[in-house]
Amino acid sequence: MEEECRVLSIQSHVVRGYVGNRAATFPLQVLGFEIDAVNSVQFSNHTGYAHWKGQVLNSDELQELYEGLKLNNVNKYDYVLTVCDPVLGDKRDGEGSMYVPEDLLPVYKEKVVPVADIITPNQFEAELLSGRKIHSQEEALAVMDILHSMGPDTVVITSSDLPSPRGSDYLIVLGSQRRRSPDGSTVMERIRMDIRKVDAVFVGTGDLFAAMLLAWTHKHPSNLKVACEKTVSAMHHVLQRTIQCAKAQAGEGVRPSPMHLELRMVQSKRDIEEPEIVVQAVVL
Repeated sequence: MEEECRVLSIQSHVVRGYVGNRAATFPLQVLGFEIDAVNSVQFSNHTGYAHWKGQVLNSDELQELYEGLKLNNVNKYDYVLTVCDPVLGDKRDGEGSMYVPEDLLPVYKEKVVPVADIITPNQFEAELLSGRKIHSQEEALAVMDILHSMGPDTVVITSSDLPSPRGSDYLIVLGSQRRRSPDGSTVMERIRMDIRKVDAVFVGTGDLFAAMLLAWTHKHPSNLKVACEKTVSAMHHVLQRTIQCAKAQAGEGVRPSPMHLELRMVQSKRDIEEPEIVVQAVVL
């Protein structure tokens, strides 16, 4: 019998409502992980819609939920997945802006990142955490070294505005993994992926990426290239199926709405389990 692997998935309300655990739980379960999902919000729908209703739990209420797990001695986990991955901000039209108050940045740098094994910042977040700007691939690799020095062994910059050799229709993903070999030496693996942009706004893609990267790095702990190829290829299949369904539902010439663009994860179950590799990683 395969050894059970348990994950505590915590949804942070700094992202878009309930969607984080929804986007993370299903793919992890499909890939064989037992999940305890703790929501910090209870929303009617994600906040990509024009309206939403619901409640936000405070820290005491979240602690109470965890205490229930602890009292029953079911709080033993192999992984804790949070969608503070980190969620600090992003660039829009070339300008960076933070989603959270600026006084939380030191908390991320001093408390959150040092205890993480894997972080998946975008370029803007990586710059904030490292205190360094990224203008080239070499500078991005240097920033990932700084982030490694803060604690995490695996760093994936999930999107950047660096120019892709394949043209302006592509964005670049960069990954770096630090491993210890049996003789005690440190081995570094660096990869780059060029991913075709999709002309649509989805909600939950960051959460889906983080969940699948966790799963595939667990299954391929010494091969970041394979883990990232499976993660990004599965993402590709989910997004392509989602946009095809959205266009069909919206009708010809009509821009799909947030309802149409809900991620088609159940329909993509087979692609999540056994993704056909359609996006290759280059080892740097």
